[in-house]
Amino acid sequence: MIKIVYDIRIYRETLENIIKKDDVVVELGCHMGNSTKIISQLSAEGKIITIDNSPESSEAMKSLTKNCPNIEFINGDVRLHETLETVIKKIKNCDVLSIDLGGGYYPDTTFKVFFIWSSTLKPRDTIIRNRGLLDFIHSSSVVKVNEVIISQHGWLESCGDGGVPPRLKELKLWSSKL
Repeated sequence: MIKIVYDIRIYRETLENIIKKDDVVVELGCHMGNSTKIISQLSAEGKIITIDNSPESSEAMKSLTKNCPNIEFINGDVRLHETLETVIKKIKNCDVLSIDLGGGYYPDTTFKVFFIWSSTLKPRDTIIRNRGLLDFIHSSSVVKVNEVIISQHGWLESCGDGGVPPRLKELKLWSSKL
């Protein structure tokens, strides 16, 4: 399942509905860790890898990881291949991919990050918090065509294992090494 929301309450309710007690959760954009704390409680027997590169995150997450041993914080940029590679080395699988990169900003970057991370991690469920993407979904109309493309998981199955298209490689996330 791929769920796109904007309202922080709906985002957190959705996390509560999809995260299981032993899930491996990768959270992109933890900021001060308010949602991370909820994720940690929901996946009390699992593992949470949380990533952010904002200066405010480091101190807040340092405190949170002391009290929540199932959280590992990475101070990194989710647009860089090196960050994705670091996460791949730490986990064998990803059950839930949680993406909140500023909520209302940069839908193009958010989608590219989703595409690359989900194509690599192949999570069971993905939740994205982004106003621009949600606005796009609600503003578009579905035209009846013979073309049906649908994914049942937290990644775009229709893309298969073909890797990231060359035109998305400007984020320097793609590598044949993964």
